[in-house]
Amino acid sequence: MKRSEINQVIRDAKACFSAHGWTLPPKPKWDVTDFGLGDFQAFGLTLINLAEEREYCEKLMYGRKDQVTPAHTHAQKKEDIIVRWGELTLRLWDGKPGEVDGKPCTVNVCGEPITMTSGETLTLKAGERVTLCPGNWHEFWVSSEEGIVGEVSTANDDANDNFFANPDIGRFPDVEEDEPAILKLISDKS
Repeated sequence: MKRSEINQVIRDAKACFSAHGWTLPPKPKWDVTDFGLGDFQAFGLTLINLAEEREYCEKLMYGRKDQVTPAHTHAQKKEDIIVRWGELTLRLWDGKPGEVDGKPCTVNVCGEPITMTSGETLTLKAGERVTLCPGNWHEFWVSSEEGIVGEVSTANDDANDNFFANPDIGRFPDVEEDEPAILKLISDKS
């Protein structure tokens, strides 16, 4: 990703948060990624780490319409994905995609268990949440023009607890420095 693209995404995310009443803490930790795929418009996500404690983590995410976070799971992390503004669509599997398609998949939506078919989509509106346990594979995208999504989870380990269905995917982008950074990303060196 070009640094200019990252800077613009940060500006857009800040404008969206502000327009919808979300005040960020004084020094949040930002993460803008294209998952190493080189196409942020198709595969991208902007995350802000609000709290990173040994026992739990809280993030705020900004997405644009149809920008996919690729299929992945976690071995340790349990997470609630909460739509704060807009609409979010998730594709869920109870096992690795392609290996369990068509088999039952049970997740909690707004605290109630639902059983769907692995590979099926679930659309959440503002205020709704889904609980994902370790081993629940998921990909998601904002299905409104923009969206604000929260995540509350057990301890977060971006470097070692993200397992993507596509082994070519990386968690952090390669950055081309075409202008100065407006803020430091979690993945930036030094």
